[in-house]
Amino acid sequence: MLCAPAAAGAKDLRVALWHVLISRDGPGLLLRDLLEADRELVTVANAIAEADADIVVLTRFDYDASSITLRAFAELVDNGHRFVLPLNSNSGRPTNLDVDGDGRFGEPEDAQAYGRFPGQEALAVLSRFPLEDQEVRSFNEMLWRDLTGTLILKSDVGFGVQRVSSGGHWLVPVLVPGQPDARKVTLLIGHAGPPVFDGPEDRNGRRNRDELRLWEQIIKDLTGPFAFMSNTNLDPERGEGARDAMALFLANSELQDPLAGQVTAHWDRPGPMRVSYVLPSSGFEILSARVWPVLEGQQHSLITVDLALPDAPLP
Repeated sequence: MLCAPAAAGAKDLRVALWHVLISRDGPGLLLRDLLEADRELVTVANAIAEADADIVVLTRFDYDASSITLRAFAELVDNGHRFVLPLNSNSGRPTNLDVDGDGRFGEPEDAQAYGRFPGQEALAVLSRFPLEDQEVRSFNEMLWRDLTGTLILKSDVGFGVQRVSSGGHWLVPVLVPGQPDARKVTLLIGHAGPPVFDGPEDRNGRRNRDELRLWEQIIKDLTGPFAFMSNTNLDPERGEGARDAMALFLANSELQDPLAGQVTAHWDRPGPMRVSYVLPSSGFEILSARVWPVLEGQQHSLITVDLALPDAPLP
């Protein structure tokens, strides 16, 4: 579960990713439960505080444009995360189509990505360091058919309106303190739909592959240091989906994989798998990395990686 532990205080930056199961079935319910200090949420917040990361990315946090819900959660964590940023997803966003072909419209399965309401199971960032809000970029609105190399079929329901991104594709710059100048690090944050729950047409499998393809194309155009912090819902060795594509992604020379082969998802069926990834770009020195023990009631482990920043200021 550990990778090359560093001495206490050796880190310049600790980042954390958690695909945490705290989403609720309706808008506003997560905030209600936070204000009531729900036991499950307190346990999750305590685990995040114990991990003591400078930047925390959550990939299953209900969206609230006002940030009130996320600020309430940051207060519950109570670990110096003064800067927060809710990131919307395509979950629950209507298509006005019967995507699953069951003769009914407006169901969770008919949305741009599965969801009972817009923004369910979205994304969130908690940070001790300033976030460059004005430079945040989203690829959520890209149509699946417009992706270079797309696997969408003209016969697919929603060919004209379906977006490639499910849980989101976001670029979030963070200003990390350094001497003599602060350094800008870009976080690549997302959550792909699973390559299952479809039929022989493999629609979800094809879309999952293309969500990874979009990341491949984004990384090609990036300059400066970054950290890929996403749940791809894809294991390079086990389960359904384009496993070979995930393996090739991990072999990209622009990325470092400090937790190769580690299990992050603890399912009875289809079994333990790796679907959450923290992959720093090649310019960082990795000091340590950890997959934390899974909490009772959760299916996914929290991941932390300690990084040493390059000596030269980052652009």
